[in-house]
Amino acid sequence: MTEQDLLAQSPDDYMNDVQQGFFRELLLSQRTALQARIDAEFMVLREQEPNSDPADVGSAEEQRQWQLRLLEREKKLLDKIDGALEHLARGEFGWCRETGEPIGLKRLLLRPTTTLCIEAKEREELRERHQRAI
Repeated sequence: MTEQDLLAQSPDDYMNDVQQGFFRELLLSQRTALQARIDAEFMVLREQEPNSDPADVGSAEEQRQWQLRLLEREKKLLDKIDGALEHLARGEFGWCRETGEPIGLKRLLLRPTTTLCIEAKEREELRERHQRAI
Protein backbone atom coordinates (compact mmCIF):
# COMPACT_ATOMS: atom_id res chain seq x y z
CA MET A 1 0.00 0.00 0.00
CA THR A 2 1.27 3.47 -0.85
CA GLU A 3 0.68 6.70 1.04
CA GLN A 4 -1.79 7.77 -1.66
CA ASP A 5 -3.73 4.50 -1.25
CA LEU A 6 -3.75 5.03 2.49
CA LEU A 7 -5.05 8.59 2.22
CA ALA A 8 -7.68 7.55 -0.34
CA GLN A 9 -9.37 5.18 2.11
CA SER A 10 -12.66 6.07 3.70
CA PRO A 11 -12.59 7.81 7.09
CA ASP A 12 -14.63 4.84 8.35
CA ASP A 13 -11.56 2.65 7.73
CA TYR A 14 -9.43 4.64 10.19
CA MET A 15 -6.85 2.36 11.84
CA ASN A 16 -8.21 -0.83 10.30
CA ASP A 17 -5.89 -3.83 9.96
CA VAL A 18 -4.49 -2.63 6.62
CA GLN A 19 -3.64 0.83 7.96
CA GLN A 20 -2.12 -0.63 11.12
CA GLY A 21 -0.01 -2.95 8.96
CA PHE A 22 1.15 0.01 6.86
CA PHE A 23 2.28 1.94 9.93
CA ARG A 24 3.86 -1.16 11.50
CA GLU A 25 6.01 -1.61 8.39
CA LEU A 26 6.82 2.10 8.28
CA LEU A 27 7.87 2.15 11.94
CA LEU A 28 9.90 -1.06 11.64
CA SER A 29 11.67 0.33 8.58
CA GLN A 30 12.46 3.59 10.39
CA ARG A 31 13.63 1.62 13.43
CA THR A 32 15.99 -0.52 11.34
CA ALA A 33 17.50 2.53 9.60
CA LEU A 34 17.88 4.40 12.89
CA GLN A 35 19.50 1.43 14.62
CA ALA A 36 21.99 1.14 11.74
CA ARG A 37 22.88 4.86 12.10
CA ILE A 38 23.32 4.48 15.86
CA ASP A 39 25.55 1.43 15.40
CA ALA A 40 27.66 3.25 12.81
CA GLU A 41 28.08 6.28 15.09
CA PHE A 42 29.16 4.05 17.99
CA MET A 43 31.69 2.39 15.71
CA VAL A 44 33.13 5.79 14.75
CA LEU A 45 33.36 6.78 18.42
CA ARG A 46 35.17 3.55 19.31
CA GLU A 47 37.66 3.91 16.46
CA GLN A 48 38.76 7.45 17.26
CA GLU A 49 42.44 7.53 18.10
CA PRO A 50 43.85 9.80 20.80
CA ASN A 51 45.86 12.84 19.68
CA SER A 52 48.86 14.35 21.38
CA ASP A 53 48.48 17.86 19.97
CA PRO A 54 46.38 19.95 22.42
CA ALA A 55 44.51 21.68 19.57
CA ASP A 56 43.64 18.33 18.04
CA VAL A 57 42.57 16.99 21.43
CA GLY A 58 40.18 19.92 21.89
CA SER A 59 38.70 19.54 18.42
CA ALA A 60 38.36 15.79 18.84
CA GLU A 61 36.61 16.22 22.20
CA GLU A 62 34.20 18.77 20.74
CA GLN A 63 33.41 16.38 17.88
CA ARG A 64 32.95 13.52 20.36
CA GLN A 65 30.52 15.59 22.47
CA TRP A 66 28.55 16.50 19.35
CA GLN A 67 28.35 12.83 18.35
CA LEU A 68 27.20 11.85 21.85
CA ARG A 69 24.42 14.47 21.76
CA LEU A 70 23.34 13.16 18.36
CA LEU A 71 23.33 9.60 19.69
CA GLU A 72 21.24 10.70 22.66
CA ARG A 73 18.65 12.30 20.35
CA GLU A 74 18.57 9.23 18.14
CA LYS A 75 18.15 6.98 21.19
CA LYS A 76 15.15 9.07 22.26
CA LEU A 77 13.66 8.68 18.78
CA LEU A 78 14.29 4.93 18.96
CA ASP A 79 12.38 4.85 22.26
CA LYS A 80 9.50 6.77 20.64
CA ILE A 81 9.39 4.31 17.74
CA ASP A 82 9.33 1.41 20.21
CA GLY A 83 6.50 3.15 22.07
CA ALA A 84 4.54 3.60 18.85
CA LEU A 85 5.01 -0.10 18.06
CA GLU A 86 3.71 -0.95 21.54
CA HIS A 87 0.67 1.29 20.95
CA LEU A 88 0.08 -0.57 17.68
CA ALA A 89 0.21 -3.91 19.48
CA ARG A 90 -2.34 -2.67 22.05
CA GLY A 91 -4.63 -1.15 19.41
CA GLU A 92 -3.99 2.41 20.69
CA PHE A 93 -1.96 3.70 17.74
CA GLY A 94 -3.45 6.64 15.87
CA TRP A 95 -5.62 7.83 18.73
CA CYS A 96 -4.85 10.95 20.76
CA ARG A 97 -3.75 10.02 24.28
CA GLU A 98 -5.35 13.20 25.63
CA THR A 99 -8.69 13.38 23.82
CA GLY A 100 -9.19 9.89 22.41
CA GLU A 101 -9.89 11.41 19.00
CA PRO A 102 -8.20 10.22 15.78
CA ILE A 103 -4.80 11.83 15.23
CA GLY A 104 -5.25 11.68 11.46
CA LEU A 105 -3.42 9.85 8.69
CA LYS A 106 -1.63 12.91 7.31
CA ARG A 107 -0.17 13.77 10.72
CA LEU A 108 0.83 10.14 11.33
CA LEU A 109 2.56 9.99 7.95
CA LEU A 110 4.60 13.07 8.85
CA ARG A 111 5.32 11.97 12.44
CA PRO A 112 4.38 8.34 13.05
CA THR A 113 5.57 8.49 16.67
CA THR A 114 3.12 11.21 17.67
CA THR A 115 0.61 10.51 20.42
CA LEU A 116 -1.34 13.77 20.28
CA CYS A 117 -3.75 15.22 17.75
CA ILE A 118 -2.99 18.73 16.45
CA GLU A 119 -5.32 20.47 18.90
CA ALA A 120 -3.91 18.64 21.94
CA LYS A 121 -0.34 19.31 20.79
CA GLU A 122 -1.11 23.02 20.40
CA ARG A 123 -2.55 23.11 23.94
CA GLU A 124 0.54 21.32 25.26
CA GLU A 125 2.84 23.83 23.54
CA LEU A 126 0.83 26.75 24.94
CA ARG A 127 1.15 25.31 28.47
CA GLU A 128 4.90 24.86 27.96
CA ARG A 129 5.30 28.45 26.72
CA HIS A 130 3.25 29.74 29.64
CA GLN A 131 5.37 27.79 32.15
CA ARG A 132 8.61 29.09 30.60
CA ALA A 133 7.30 32.65 30.84
CA ILE A 134 6.65 32.32 34.56
